[in-house]
Amino acid sequence: MARRSQSRGRFALCVTDSEPDLEARKVYQVIPDEAGARRKYLRVIDESGEDYLYPEAYFVPINLPQDAAQLITAVRRRNLS
Repeated sequence: MARRSQSRGRFALCVTDSEPDLEARKVYQVIPDEAGARRKYLRVIDESGEDYLYPEAYFVPINLPQDAAQLITAVRRRNLS
């Protein structure tokens, strides 16, 4: 159960440039996906607002201050409207 609460609002830094749908050095919001995690994948939201599974090796998990995480989430929602 603790793992699920830690997953909420998590972010990850992309560290690959081999995937055309991801940008290296960009922060992505991580969506909890237990089945994906068991297969070593992360579900992230891209610029279109859609979420996709990518190998977890493409990312480094990061902790953001709460206000920064809220701003990133708000900007993403505003851009999708």
